Amino acid sequence: MNELLHTVLEYSGSNSYWLGTAIFITALLECLALVGLILPGVVLMFGLAVVAGNSDLGLPLMLMLAWLGGLSGDVLSYALGKRLQHKVPQLPLLRSHPQWLVSAEIHFERYGALSLLLGRFIGPLRPILPLTAGMLSMPATRFIAVSIIAAAGWSIAYTLPGWMIGAALELNPPEGFWIQASWVAGSLALCAILSIYSCLRGWRNSSFLSAAVSSAALIGLMLNWQHLAIFDHYLHDLSQMLRTPWLDQTMVLITRVGDFSTQFTLSVTLCALLLLFRQFQAALFSGGALLTTAVCNFLLKHLFERARPSVLLEPLHSFSFPSGHSASGFAFCLVLGVLASRQQPQRWRVLWLLTAFIPALSIALSRVYLTAHWPTDILAGGLLACTICSFSLLLTQRRQPIPALQKQHWQMIILTLVLTLTVLLSWNLPAALLMYAY
Repeated sequence: MNELLHTVLEYSGSNSYWLGTAIFITALLECLALVGLILPGVVLMFGLAVVAGNSDLGLPLMLMLAWLGGLSGDVLSYALGKRLQHKVPQLPLLRSHPQWLVSAEIHFERYGALSLLLGRFIGPLRPILPLTAGMLSMPATRFIAVSIIAAAGWSIAYTLPGWMIGAALELNPPEGFWIQASWVAGSLALCAILSIYSCLRGWRNSSFLSAAVSSAALIGLMLNWQHLAIFDHYLHDLSQMLRTPWLDQTMVLITRVGDFSTQFTLSVTLCALLLLFRQFQAALFSGGALLTTAVCNFLLKHLFERARPSVLLEPLHSFSFPSGHSASGFAFCLVLGVLASRQQPQRWRVLWLLTAFIPALSIALSRVYLTAHWPTDILAGGLLACTICSFSLLLTQRRQPIPALQKQHWQMIILTLVLTLTVLLSWNLPAALLMYAY
């Protein structure tokens, strides 16, 4: 298998056409029913993405090919399940491992279309859930609509890190970068592992542990950010290699989600709806976490007084550390993730929170891409939000857990937030694009 992987990567790097074809086929097979269970697709996708980052294949084209491949695998798996129906349990591998299909059916029947989104990031379920959806006669239009979104998130999560590593190797990192990057990555990995493990094990003090490790990492970053200059400047320069006109516009839209006016309006709307639904404990948690994050971020900015990168035509005049967009974005997304995960099994709680990290991380990365912040700024903002949200959850649930919101409540919340966000993002967009010109 190692020789096969080495051969695929070597041939891929020599020809961009072959590389694009390999990414598409690998993504298709990784998401194809049964084949994805035995193919080391994650390793191949990562390796091909590294090669792509060090080749002429652009990031947009690589993401599009991975997305189309994953979507094609989903559609083929769905069509196979739709055609075979009750014969699916007799397929190879499923005949000897019936628990895989049973687990997929349980997740699909319990969570419906949502299982296709979250199950996308669970290895054994990814190639089985589309097959199950076809077997259980899920409407084709609904399946394709959900799969388009799921495949897009999956392609970004599984290829973007590898592409960035490949691009970093091409840029020749300066001496000392990998040491600093290892320190940062190790700290974040330790926080994630301890928090996820405690949640999966159902520890009573999992919120306290998450708050403790996040605050420890934040304190370490606050004490050492001045010693991470190589890390900051190199990743800042690397992000500018991605600049394209269409990505500029996309990043401006994403970064506007974290604007103070946007976050203030969304936060007030969310808390008002929770009070309207008489969900007082959820409203207390949400309001406390969001308000405390904003206040602490403001105080820390004026404590450190760090200057922003001076690249924009009209430089931003507020301080840089921590990133307010990152702090507010992570706080709001984590609040939604926590509320959605109430009364869920431990594994699904983790998946809800990991899903909440995706839009929050997008907001944070947009700040570095638009040269408004240094990488350590967004890390500090994210850790600040994680710390405060964990402490807020711990205090709010001191006597009893936050009850789960009803389905009709969630429908009203999502619809209102989406409509509000759409209006806010479309308001005065040309001025926002000029603000981040460089």
